Amino acid sequence: MAAHTTIQEVLAALGDVDFPAGKDDLLAAARAAGASEEVRKALRGIPPDEYANRDEVARSVRLDPADEQGLDAAQRAEQARHGGRQGLGQGEVDVREPVIEEELQRPTGRFGGA
Repeated sequence: MAAHTTIQEVLAALGDVDFPAGKDDLLAAARAAGASEEVRKALRGIPPDEYANRDEVARSVRLDPADEQGLDAAQRAEQARHGGRQGLGQGEVDVREPVIEEELQRPTGRFGGA
């Protein structure tokens, strides 16, 4: 099983960041601080915005559900309001046609074929 990170680990890797800071600045600071691959991955997953402070970064980082146990209810609610965990984008979701459409398009041959 892969190792995971926590919000606290992500924020610890940003100790030398001067805010406001962009995503690239945060990634560079994490690399310079020797942050783990999991921390860098979490930072790569945030939107490419400018962040005013550590709280904004913490609200943008998405964690594995097993790691969310360290968050309080307000932090989990904040993440849920901002789209929840990473997943498929709307354009990547496999959408099936409604069953009735499939039925209408299926050739039958049951009623008076050749």
